Amino acid sequence: MERAKAEVTVMVDDARVRVTRFDLAPGAETGRHVHGLDYVITAVSDCHMALEDPGGDVRRVVVPAGTSYRRDAGVEHNVINDGEAAMRFVEVELK
Repeated sequence: MERAKAEVTVMVDDARVRVTRFDLAPGAETGRHVHGLDYVITAVSDCHMALEDPGGDVRRVVVPAGTSYRRDAGVEHNVINDGEAAMRFVEVELK
């Protein structure tokens, strides 16, 4: 199934951090990727995410607007907007 792609906007990219905004319409995806750096996500809107892991398992989570979480480098997944509204989050990668 072909999904729409996330709109990706790099806001800052310097020697210390990369800050990227992701905007996903309902059903849109980031595409499978591996995080090469530790990172922090902050939800700008309520984010109803379906997270596909490399083995094909899907985990559904809701990240409420205004909340954050962090992960270590090495995470591999595809993030899909599993909700009925557009979702937006900001990712800060620590270099």
